[in-house]
Amino acid sequence: MTLSGMTGFARHDGRLDLWTWAVEARSVNGRNLEVRFRGPATFDNLERLAREAAQSRFQRGQIGVNIQAKRAEAAGQPKVNLDLLERYLELGESLVATGRIGAPTFDGLLSLRGVIEAADEADDPEMHAAVEAAIVRSLATALDGLKAARMAEGHSLKGILTGFLDRIGDLVGRAEEAAAGQPQVIKQRFERRLVELAGEAASADRILQEAAAMAVKVDVREELDRLCGHVAAARALLADEGAAGRRLDFLTQEFMREANTLCSKSATPVLTAIGLDLKAVIDQFREQAQNVE
Repeated sequence: MTLSGMTGFARHDGRLDLWTWAVEARSVNGRNLEVRFRGPATFDNLERLAREAAQSRFQRGQIGVNIQAKRAEAAGQPKVNLDLLERYLELGESLVATGRIGAPTFDGLLSLRGVIEAADEADDPEMHAAVEAAIVRSLATALDGLKAARMAEGHSLKGILTGFLDRIGDLVGRAEEAAAGQPQVIKQRFERRLVELAGEAASADRILQEAAAMAVKVDVREELDRLCGHVAAARALLADEGAAGRRLDFLTQEFMREANTLCSKSATPVLTAIGLDLKAVIDQFREQAQNVE
């Protein structure tokens, strides 16, 4: 299983007898899984089935499912409402017998409201169930298409994120080289300052002692080691199966924490510049990682 994104769209159209429908599935980024459904009121089970189908395929993102279904208006063979026709005949019987109206004609009777009605397949439980089952199959096809679109986005994201990790690793290496010169810089800076204040009274032992204490405070070895560990952990997540988005979010916070500490401990402009570049790349990595399921 490759990395999955959270953005995508898919559609599937279907037809059965007099029914036609269209299923659209789309998704955008989301911290959790949220399924929003819109569908025809005549199929009560579709919302539940759509939620279950989405939950079985996705772990994060806002999933929108929209189903439109309609039946052809010229539906089926016409039928005569015999019960209603009999009522009309009974009501007019006395009027015909007294001569107040003429005998009804066949075409006149059929034109009375409600006597002719179209056969409604929606009233047929078997047809209704068959249409619903067919729509559910289209729903599954659309959600599978959405998943494929999200996987395609994930494939692109993996390349982008790997590139950022390469850049972070390169900056960590440069930071390690720059940090190696910090103790000497601190010693020279402290020596110059102490000589300005104490003159010839400044001893070499005192300079070494104070400079060593300051060097310990600004040592960034621990931060660099943790950054290397975070890079390795991020690479493992990108290669692992399953949703990695939440863990990448957390790892990005740890990246930034170490980069901030590195900058605060920097004693040279070179290391500070590297730290700022590192923070910029980590922020770019974070923006892209937010698209990962």
